[in-house]
Amino acid sequence: MQLTDARAGDVAGSPDRPARRAAVLGHPIGHSKSPALHRAAYASLGFDCSYEAIDLTEPEVAGLIAEIRAAGAGTPDWAGLSVTMPLKTALVSQMDEVSALVRRLGVLNTVVVSRGGDGAVRLTGHNTDVAGIVGALRHAGAPAHAGAVILGAGGTAAAAVAALAELGAASAILCLRQPDKAAGLVELAAGFGLPCQVLPLQQAAGCLEAADVVVSTLPPRAADPLAEELAQHDAGTGQAGAGRVLLDVAYDPWPSRIASVWQDRGGTIVAGIEMLIYQAVEQVRLFSGPVFRDAAAVTNVMCDAVGVPRR
Repeated sequence: MQLTDARAGDVAGSPDRPARRAAVLGHPIGHSKSPALHRAAYASLGFDCSYEAIDLTEPEVAGLIAEIRAAGAGTPDWAGLSVTMPLKTALVSQMDEVSALVRRLGVLNTVVVSRGGDGAVRLTGHNTDVAGIVGALRHAGAPAHAGAVILGAGGTAAAAVAALAELGAASAILCLRQPDKAAGLVELAAGFGLPCQVLPLQQAAGCLEAADVVVSTLPPRAADPLAEELAQHDAGTGQAGAGRVLLDVAYDPWPSRIASVWQDRGGTIVAGIEMLIYQAVEQVRLFSGPVFRDAAAVTNVMCDAVGVPRR
């Protein structure tokens, strides 16, 4: 994975070459909306920074980090990295320091790159997914003291546990394909004081019937069978889901099948792109430092960039 800029003769900070650079890492990455969001935010702030998408697999992580640490004079300084699947756990061990939240969750989605007084590159890991989930659910009017359901068991599910605890959820049911692998999430929930129960994903439809808030962290289309089962349960029930909120972190295709069924039953649906916007605002804050201002304005230019109604 070579990150060397082909325009080696350009000077960092010149009109042809930004002073800073940032990127989103993941695999696959071609669908990512992060470049559109970050570029719009940087333009609004006057932050001289490029932003690219880098397709990266877990075995390639160490090599990329080594290149970032070795970047020398004459190249744009790295500002930060956005991190998506499947790298949210793999990058934790590469950090010089992590936030308290990353230590608790064991996953990150943000890396801030800085230089010490000796010029050495320093990497600090953060997690803004929690802020993204909280912001998206609050904007949707998620009820307080909710009975919640989380679908899935990956790094985003861990962020969902923390977010629901922050929102004051009364309890959570964790539905995953392999319940025997839920021990870490159960321990995490206990640490946040969030009572939880673990069930196999095959039993999730019944849980959704009574849920106030649902966060699906499953990959695109993975919840389709569950959606069909829920649709059959709801035949003829009209507004069974009125006042309830479902956040599907997958945003392509949208609406997802489970979102469509939820909306048909009278519930409120939230696309993953809204979570992405709220977490990206926090990333931009971390990457741009003192030039960051007016989070609401940054949020709105991001909404414009991806065709989402302004907040």
